[in-house]
Amino acid sequence: MTQSILVADDEPSILLSLQFLLQKAGFEVRLAHNGEEVLQAVEQSAPDLLLLDAMMPHRDGYDVCQTIRADPRWTSLPIIMLTAKSRDVERQKGMALGATDYVTKPFSTRDLVATVRKHLTVS
Repeated sequence: MTQSILVADDEPSILLSLQFLLQKAGFEVRLAHNGEEVLQAVEQSAPDLLLLDAMMPHRDGYDVCQTIRADPRWTSLPIIMLTAKSRDVERQKGMALGATDYVTKPFSTRDLVATVRKHLTVS
């Protein structure tokens, strides 16, 4: 069965490029444009992995990550935070709230796919 990834970002160009990249790598990809859409999508059908932008409208990625981690159904869901914020304090905040990994923009597409595969293999 094809593994599914939910990609959440408020930038349409980033969503489309990640969708293309991950589908080309063999994953089923669903998209969310804001934090509320992420929570609705996870509730409807939990993905195998979540790529979550930190800064989005209607609940930022940090809040969404914390909400997902508070629900026992999703404690093992790998969450990779994607953000342009590269300061160590943001990384520590994301990890403290339950992120599995943290990738800063701009990122290498090859490295991102490798990170996704690593966390899907572990989970």
